[in-house]
Amino acid sequence: MVLNRVLKIITATFFIISLTNFHAQAVTMASLSEQNTMSVLWFQKAGEAKGLYYQGYNIGKMRLDKILSERRGRNALKPAIVLDIDETILDNSPHQAWYVLAGRKIPFNWNEWFKRAEAKPLPGAIEFLQYAKSLGVEIFYISNRYESQKDASIKNLQSVGAPQADVDHVLLIQPGEVGKETRRHQVAKTHEILLLFGDNLGDFSEFDKLSFTKRNEMVDKYREEFGKKLILFPNPMYGDWEGAIYNYNYKISDEEKNKLRRKLLETYR
Repeated sequence: MVLNRVLKIITATFFIISLTNFHAQAVTMASLSEQNTMSVLWFQKAGEAKGLYYQGYNIGKMRLDKILSERRGRNALKPAIVLDIDETILDNSPHQAWYVLAGRKIPFNWNEWFKRAEAKPLPGAIEFLQYAKSLGVEIFYISNRYESQKDASIKNLQSVGAPQADVDHVLLIQPGEVGKETRRHQVAKTHEILLLFGDNLGDFSEFDKLSFTKRNEMVDKYREEFGKKLILFPNPMYGDWEGAIYNYNYKISDEEKNKLRRKLLETYR
């Protein structure tokens, strides 16, 4: 009787330990893409996300009107605006949704998605770009897409009605280049950049490869520029904000990424 009871306790304990270990393993091995479900859903379905894009581009119109009225009569460089492409003008959330449902191990990467040139425009983007063009403002699209993806990028931009989307205005990352600063300087040699638009702090100067702490410090430093010269859009799905968590080393394992994500969460005590 006693022996049977002991055996039952041992068996139950072993089962609980095994179940706990299995659960822990499942958590550490869980697809990080699956964790992105709510981010993608928010981006695709939340009216708040749509409203923030309209808000950003409405601010862009107001700022253009004010800046151009103040620079009349000045012998200045030709006015220009600089915009990122992905999650600023074009909506790639269907590709992110694919990752959530199918997992990143399925062979359908960014390059395959870009080749389709099927991304739709984000709210307010095309109307704003057409408005900027009507004011005589030159438009430059600076993206960290690769040069090999240029034809598809131009095709996609043109298909949604983005003006001036051609080889001279779509500036993609070059071999050995880090960030976008070199291309921004290239534009600034012949144009006065009035506004910059993006969904990543790297779309603006001085934010490349900073730690998450430094990124936030720099946001505080340039607090007066947001909504004035820098127009920032929401992107909870991916970006340098995530890269900073891993010290930009995306090659670490999913288990290590998951540990870093959880470690940095702040909660009450």
